[in-house]
Amino acid sequence: MRGLVLDFGGVLTDLGDDYTALEPPLLTATRQARDQGILTAVLSNADGLWSPPSEWAGLFDVVITSGEVGMAKPDRRIYLLAAERLGLPARECVFVDDLAVNVRGAAAAGMVGVHHQSVQSTLQELEILLQIPLQG
Repeated sequence: MRGLVLDFGGVLTDLGDDYTALEPPLLTATRQARDQGILTAVLSNADGLWSPPSEWAGLFDVVITSGEVGMAKPDRRIYLLAAERLGLPARECVFVDDLAVNVRGAAAAGMVGVHHQSVQSTLQELEILLQIPLQG
């Protein structure tokens, strides 16, 4: 896997069990993945006015919002667009979302889907799929 595509709300905002963390653990993991050469993207059903916080500048190669592109998850076209903008085939991308319907949409588009239910389980799955360490 060479691409990591993440939902914003419920994934990148999840603090997990560590309420003393300086940032959400999946955001830290995204930094680590990017440092290892993994391409990164945010794919959100937010309106076109939303953008990532300024302190995330340079962390994501691609940011796609439904309001900007006129389609929304779980429409398979939005996942294909994310892969295309990353310059990767969908099969080389992992998509993480807290809603199972969106994960199924990504899988239908050819991505590997990870249903985010806990920070720990998501990090474990991503370490296996991306073949890089992401935890402590």
